[in-house]
Amino acid sequence: MTVIGVGIDVCDVDRFGATLERTPRLRQRLFTPAEAERPLASLAARFAAKEALAKALGAPTGLAWHDAEVVSEASGRPRFELRGTVQDRAKELGVTSVHLSLSHDAGIASAMVVLEG
Repeated sequence: MTVIGVGIDVCDVDRFGATLERTPRLRQRLFTPAEAERPLASLAARFAAKEALAKALGAPTGLAWHDAEVVSEASGRPRFELRGTVQDRAKELGVTSVHLSLSHDAGIASAMVVLEG
């Protein structure tokens, strides 16, 4: 396997929460209905994950937030479900595997994405 892209992002949980309170529609714009139900620290980590994925994909314009959904496996391990614009970009780059790591501690949420092909 070859590494096609790497992305990392961090998000201040309190600041992100304040932004969601100021702009209530933002939650629906950024997150799928299943994601939107999560607690604030988890939302911040998922936002960081989507940003990290966009960076790993080369940050092209036109990616839709809902086209990259962070889901949890039965074990709790996070992974992406890609569709639409994000899936198309991944296919264009030859991505065959997406690795995702999330963390949140001390008021900071972080995510790292590695794309392989």
